[in-house]
Amino acid sequence: MTEPGEKKPARVVVADDQTVVREGIVMLLGLLPGVEVVGAAGDGEEAVRLVGELAPDVVLMDLRMPRCDGVEATRRIRAQYPGTQVVVLTTFADDESLFPALRAGARGYLTKDAGGDEIVRAVHSVLSGDAGLSPSVQRRLLERLSQPEPDPVPAADETPDGLTARETEVLVLIAEGLSNQEIARRLHVSTATVKTHINNLFAKTGLKDRAQAVRYAYSRRLVRPPDG
Repeated sequence: MTEPGEKKPARVVVADDQTVVREGIVMLLGLLPGVEVVGAAGDGEEAVRLVGELAPDVVLMDLRMPRCDGVEATRRIRAQYPGTQVVVLTTFADDESLFPALRAGARGYLTKDAGGDEIVRAVHSVLSGDAGLSPSVQRRLLERLSQPEPDPVPAADETPDGLTARETEVLVLIAEGLSNQEIARRLHVSTATVKTHINNLFAKTGLKDRAQAVRYAYSRRLVRPPDG
């Protein structure tokens, strides 16, 4: 029971599809002052439903979940229940996880190596109107902001063969001679993510190898020929 003048604990819902992880987070937070876990969800759909039923202050949101992922669940929660803040708690810290989550309305972003005290601080930071970001995420944001803007890629309705903007971007970098590792560093994603984009764009265009990809990029005027 809260004593007179004592600050009420933040009411939290934990959303994670892995039962062991979800129960571990709930147990950890139960040992710490300043938070009260009021519900736990196994996917994004359940997280949105619990927010509607329980009106928590904060959702600790995993990203990779079935039925409805954490980004879409965050978007729905912020649109339908703006009184509830979202702090992402995930294994993934690459740009393709971080930036969509922040654009969807997450106010905090932690990786799962965060300690209990760090999670509690992030929860109270977002409730105070601040961002609850881990130091590694803050560094990534600063690095991203300090880099020059990449050359624009064609709009979605201008890309050939139904390629997405990111697939077109990867294709352009292949045509510029970058390796998978170099593309991953340039785009701040994992090498596995780059390989997935390459497999997808090869499937859509019928390309068989990087040499064909280079010719394809030049023929579609996605890359300017070198001067001279």
